[in-house]
Amino acid sequence: MSLIKLGVVALDCPDHRALANFYAEMLDWQVTGSDNDDWIEIAGPTGRTLAFQRVPDYRPPQWPGQEVPQQIHLDFDVAHSDIEEAERKVLALGAKLVQHDEGIRDFRVYLDPAGHPFCLCFSAK
Repeated sequence: MSLIKLGVVALDCPDHRALANFYAEMLDWQVTGSDNDDWIEIAGPTGRTLAFQRVPDYRPPQWPGQEVPQQIHLDFDVAHSDIEEAERKVLALGAKLVQHDEGIRDFRVYLDPAGHPFCLCFSAK
C-alpha cells in the first residue's frame, strides 16, 4: 500500500460555488464537504472528490495559447454513442466548445465557466 495517496484535485476559480455547481450538475455528483468563503467540494458515488477554491484576481488559462498556461485539465469519459447528448449537457450548463473532434480525434475540448479546459473523451462503453 502506498504511503501517499491522492486526496483531492482543486481548481482555482473566481466563483467557487458556481464552478462546483457546474461540475456537480455535469457529473451528477453532490456538493459536499467544506462550503466557506473560499473553498467547496463535490463528491461522486465512488468517493472521488473535486474541490474549488476562490482566488481573487483569477486569470483563466488560455487554450491553446500558453500566455496563461492551463497547468491542469480534466478528461471525462463518455460513450461514443452519447457524445452529442453529453455535449448538449455541458453547453447548457455554461461550457464552451473550443475544439471539435472533426472525425479525426477521440475527444472534444471545452472550457468550463471559469475558463479551465476539459475534454469529453470517447470511451468504448
